[in-house]
Amino acid sequence: MTLALGIDLGGTKIEIIALDPSGAVLLRRRQPSPRGSVAATLAAIKQLVAEAEAELGATGTVGFGTPGAISPATGLLKNSNSTWLNGHPLDRLLAETLDRPIAIANDADCLTLSEATDGAAAGARSAFGVIIGTGVGGGIVIDGRPLAGPNAIAGEWGHNPLPWPADDERPGPACYCGLHGCIETWLCGPGLAADGLRMTGLERDPPALLAAAADGDESAEAVLRRYEDRLARGLATVINLLDPEVVVLGGGLSQMARLYEALPRLWPRYVFSDVVRTRLVPPMHGDSSGVRGAAWLGRDQAKAAGLSRPAG
Repeated sequence: MTLALGIDLGGTKIEIIALDPSGAVLLRRRQPSPRGSVAATLAAIKQLVAEAEAELGATGTVGFGTPGAISPATGLLKNSNSTWLNGHPLDRLLAETLDRPIAIANDADCLTLSEATDGAAAGARSAFGVIIGTGVGGGIVIDGRPLAGPNAIAGEWGHNPLPWPADDERPGPACYCGLHGCIETWLCGPGLAADGLRMTGLERDPPALLAAAADGDESAEAVLRRYEDRLARGLATVINLLDPEVVVLGGGLSQMARLYEALPRLWPRYVFSDVVRTRLVPPMHGDSSGVRGAAWLGRDQAKAAGLSRPAG
């Protein structure tokens, strides 16, 4: 049996998963990322893969998900919050470390591929996957294949400006990309907390805002309603541009159950259509969706290359 191994290279953790051909989870582990060192990161990955294959008695194709992407212009990783990996030819280094072909994609692409393969968007021809957590990202899967684009930024809706801004939303918070008012600055978890602080003078993270609203706190409820309207506006522009069959929410804020009722009620105001048939769904595979997608990415790339088993 050839395993499908997926590895999530996060800023705080490295996670590995092993799937059998049916998608059953055979092994799943995580450990802290060795921050600041490329060599230590590669060594940790090599050890994780070796231990997984030894334990399961089989070799595997390997796919990686990471914030950021390999630049088509330079061949180097860009835009990753695992900042010590930026500026390095990560795909080549990983292939050399593991002595086999590997696949690598943005973590939002992996989330979307996972849900489109055997998750909440299975059977849909087009899916847009959203990450709303410490940042805001997106991935596009068409007919079961992730869309990267010539600049490797397909789906990066978080760095478009917040659409239809009110007067008090201009110019918007400063973004690390150098601009102001990006969707990410409003819709990430820290952005929601910051807006709550501006509105109420209270420092509350998203869970605290949700709890306060559930207890009848009108100021917390107002903060969340503003967030929902901004998210509806942002996703409406995605629907106007891509018209996906399914939008899958991922990341920590996707656990806000109220979003799945509020957004379909709000976004018709902004979508250029008489009816909005796009479905909004939570991820079937929860917080394992991204690493599962990385596993399917590696398997699919090996199949496309005509490899029945990993080289090496």
